[in-house]
Amino acid sequence: MPESQERSKELSGEAQERIYRTLGQGVTSSWSNLPQAIQQELFEAAVKSEGERMREPIAQFLHREHHRTKSGMQARAMPEPDSKGG
Repeated sequence: MPESQERSKELSGEAQERIYRTLGQGVTSSWSNLPQAIQQELFEAAVKSEGERMREPIAQFLHREHHRTKSGMQARAMPEPDSKGG
């Protein structure tokens, strides 16, 4: 058994859950600074971990919280001026 797995067995379930939550919060707060390839890899790992049913909720959360995506969504929501200058 790899050493990391042996050490994780020493932690209580509550401690492990707290570590997962803390790491998740750290990733979320740093998401905008991560390269797109890393974002995709983390996203797919999260979906794999929790199941395909979580793909859409995770994507929606990231689009809502991730400032680059949020800015893009807000820009797309702005109405285009019509040809009459309106």
